[in-house]
Amino acid sequence: MTALSGSPAPEAGLPVLSMVQSAAARVVGRGREARVVAAALGAGRNVLLEGPPGTGKTTLLRALADGAGVPLVLVEGNADLTPARLVGHHDPSRVLTEDYRPENFVPGPLLRAMTTGALLYVEELNRVPEDTLNVLLGVLSERRTHVPRVGAVDAAATFRLVAAMNPYDAVGTGRISPALYDRSCRVTMGYQHEDAEVAVVAGETGGPKALVRRAVRAVRLSREHRDLRLGSSVRGAIDLVLVAGQLELLGDAPESDSAGSARVVTGAERGESDSQGFDPGLEAALAALSGRVVLAEGADRSVEDVVTELWAAAAPRDEGDDAGKA
Repeated sequence: MTALSGSPAPEAGLPVLSMVQSAAARVVGRGREARVVAAALGAGRNVLLEGPPGTGKTTLLRALADGAGVPLVLVEGNADLTPARLVGHHDPSRVLTEDYRPENFVPGPLLRAMTTGALLYVEELNRVPEDTLNVLLGVLSERRTHVPRVGAVDAAATFRLVAAMNPYDAVGTGRISPALYDRSCRVTMGYQHEDAEVAVVAGETGGPKALVRRAVRAVRLSREHRDLRLGSSVRGAIDLVLVAGQLELLGDAPESDSAGSARVVTGAERGESDSQGFDPGLEAALAALSGRVVLAEGADRSVEDVVTELWAAAAPRDEGDDAGKA
C-alpha cells in the first residue's frame, strides 16, 4: 500500500435522486429516512443513525450505497474494535523477513473505505472504545489519517461515515462524544408502522396473511409490555412465521414406531384435540421471541409466560379478523 500525498480530496456530491430511488425500490416504509440520509450524504456530511436493532438500518444503507454507485464497508462495533483493527496492521510474517515496509501493510476497513470512496458503516458505535472513536474523529475532521511506517492516507472524495447506535441499550455502551455529534447529522430510525412491518414479513416469508399479521402484532405488543425492558424487532415476526410454516408441514409427517416402521401420527396422538395440545403458532412464537425479548427488572414471571401472553393477545380481534389462522 502506498501513502497518498497532497491535500485531502474535498467531499464529492453523491447522486441523491438515484440513492432515494434505489431505497424506494428495496426498502419498505422508509421514505423519510431514505430522503434525509441521502440528502446528508449528498451534501458531504456524515450520518449518525439512532434506533433499536432490527429496524432496517443496514438494508437502507446497502440500497443507498448501490444507488450512489459506491461500496459499502461494514464494521461491527464492539469492545474488541481497536485502532489497529479499524485502521490496519503490518503483516507479521512479512515484517520478520522484510522489515516494516508500506507494501507489507494490510489495510483495515477504515482505510479500505477511505481509499475506495466507500460508505463506512459502523454498527453499535456506542460500544466502540474511546481510542478507536478518536481515530474516527480525526478522519472526520481532516479526511486524512496517519499510519505509522506508511504515512498519510487521504480519503477519496465520496468517502462518508455512517454510524448506528441503539439508544435504548445501556449495557456495555459508552457515552458518545459531543465532538462526534458536531461532525455528523443525526437521523432517528424507529420501528415502522404496522402495515409496513406486515409488508416486510410477507415479503421475507411468503407466509399466510393471517399468520403474518398476528406475528407482527405479537412483536409490536412486546415493545410496550409492562414486564419487558426490550421487545422484539420485526426479525422476530419473520422467524415466527417461517418456523410456524415448517411446524405446519410436520402435521402429517410420518414417525417411527417402536419397531422402526414409519407411520403417520394423527392430530389426536399429538394432543392437538385438547386445550393443552400442540399449537404450532405458539411454539413458533416461543422459539422466535423468547430469546429476543428482555424481562424488565423486578418482573416475577418467566419470559415464556410473557411470550405466551403476547401470542394470545395478538389473536383475532373480531370474527372478521382471522389473524390467528396459519
